[in-house]
Amino acid sequence: MAAPTRTTSQADCQTPLSDSKAPSHDDFTVSADKVDCERGDLDQGIPPKSSQTIATCRRLLRIAGLLSLFLLVQRFWPLPDLLHGWESERVIGFDDLCPQVEPLTPAGHEALLKSLDEEYGSSEFKLKAYESLGGAVRIPTECYDDLGLPSEDPRWEIEAKFHEYLESRFPMVHANLKRTKVNTYALVYEWKGTENVKPLLLAAHMDVVPVNPATCDDWIHPPYSGYYDGEWIWGRGSCDDKPGVTGSLTAVETLLERGFVPSRTVLLAFGIDEERGGYTGAGAIGKYLLETHGPDSFAMIVDEGGGYDDLNGTVFATPAVAEKGYLDIRMDVLTPGGHSSRPPKHTGIGILADLITELEAHPHEPELIRGRTYYQGLECRARYDTGFPGSLRKLVRQSQTSDKKLRELGDRLIDFDPMFYAMSGTTQAIDLIGGGVKVNALPEAVWAVANYRIVDHSSPAELKDRTIDITLPVATKHNMTVVAFGKPVGSQGPSWGTIHLSVAFNHSLVPAPVTPTMGSGPYELLSGTIRSTFQTHLRTDGLPTSAIVSPGVSTDTKHYWNLTKHIFRYHHRGVADAYNGIHTINEAIRAEGFLEQIRFFTRLILNADQTDLLEY
Repeated sequence: MAAPTRTTSQADCQTPLSDSKAPSHDDFTVSADKVDCERGDLDQGIPPKSSQTIATCRRLLRIAGLLSLFLLVQRFWPLPDLLHGWESERVIGFDDLCPQVEPLTPAGHEALLKSLDEEYGSSEFKLKAYESLGGAVRIPTECYDDLGLPSEDPRWEIEAKFHEYLESRFPMVHANLKRTKVNTYALVYEWKGTENVKPLLLAAHMDVVPVNPATCDDWIHPPYSGYYDGEWIWGRGSCDDKPGVTGSLTAVETLLERGFVPSRTVLLAFGIDEERGGYTGAGAIGKYLLETHGPDSFAMIVDEGGGYDDLNGTVFATPAVAEKGYLDIRMDVLTPGGHSSRPPKHTGIGILADLITELEAHPHEPELIRGRTYYQGLECRARYDTGFPGSLRKLVRQSQTSDKKLRELGDRLIDFDPMFYAMSGTTQAIDLIGGGVKVNALPEAVWAVANYRIVDHSSPAELKDRTIDITLPVATKHNMTVVAFGKPVGSQGPSWGTIHLSVAFNHSLVPAPVTPTMGSGPYELLSGTIRSTFQTHLRTDGLPTSAIVSPGVSTDTKHYWNLTKHIFRYHHRGVADAYNGIHTINEAIRAEGFLEQIRFFTRLILNADQTDLLEY
């Protein structure tokens, strides 16, 4: 059904009551039994009052009457309630906030799209597509953190079986597209176009998070069954991310069956270890594409990431255009050992606990910044989310130009939006800890690791400096020296021990470059594709046929940053289309949701094939 529209215009809401409708003084009268200001009390011989006295008395009575009426109205209809709705309507009409592009359908391919939608809506096609995903789920391409090289670790060999499955399931793809195996098991398919223009890249990953054997009995259907029950397709990878693999391949396979030949080259890139960072798969693919195509050689990249959700009757699709940075900091506290019967005031564990307490007592405060991705999403909610509080709407509008209102809005969001802290600030989580070898021996070495996801306007270097600033007072308190990231800092005189700060696992990541949004051709092409996919969807569950496209934040594309500045993390799956989320028991995707992913990939390929919005 269509999203609700507002019937009251901004002008209507801002028009004051006309004089003809305003209450007049004559509407309020006073009984002569109580006061007779004109004639006085003649029975007592009091002379009549002057005209000035009478006029003053009338004014006082009118004021008293108005005040009485106001108090009566306020008793039953409090003023804030009356103004709340008026203000909500008055500020919702922000024509300059969160502009939307029109649904995009390529004029030269309209007949093809109509014919394809007829095929996609058939029972035969649906069952075939659902089985393509189900069969992919049945191959347990589990990814482990300790996997060795593909040439040495036999656990990689399951990927070869998955390759064979794809070959059998998508014969037209493998007969017409060039397939390259990168680093043994990662895959790149190239569908050569007729024109020499920048290609489109669709990315996904074939690996899945392992299933804990202890949880197998908790699954409604076995975790690698790929079972379709008439509504859901069950199993590990049914959401993350085998729909990306089989969905894009199904779109290409179907277009090939129709004899379609692209003018713009299309590449499909499938990683094998995204669930541990992608260094073996996407990392190798990124290097391969950089060598074969060069830097900034792709018109746009679409990878997994954001999806869509229904908020108060309005669907918001949120392709992610930014990624937070990443850093793990290890804290080692080294102190003299000894027998536990003669302990110091604080053992190494106590000193580490003090340091952790200080870190958690000084969390990174979220900061609302105009123009940043979260703020842009907030503007979209203020304009289109009918359930967004009127007071916050007003603050969003006022915060456009007022720093005071911007800070006030940030303070309100801390309680209103659980995601505000995670999206607008650097997050900190103490996830690992260890130390001590025996109950009667003082610990000589204890350690902990803190995980940080760095907000897009900060950096690993800034985070390191902040951690040092918090650590130094703790070190002084316990007479400890500090070695931070390979260099001594602070006082280096005689001490009880040493606190070492270092980068855990030798890995850090700066926040990603932010993908351009409105005014940028690739973003507008993606937005128009998303909206046209909704406008023509084949679902039977009453999902609206319109959507608002709003930028979001996600992860996973760091290996492709050099290939283009137009990277979008979006898989066109609804929040309600995942039965129980990902990386947990009972992972399942709603079959109709998967069908819409296929339709999205199809429209994206055709829109990119016939457009002036992409670079040449």
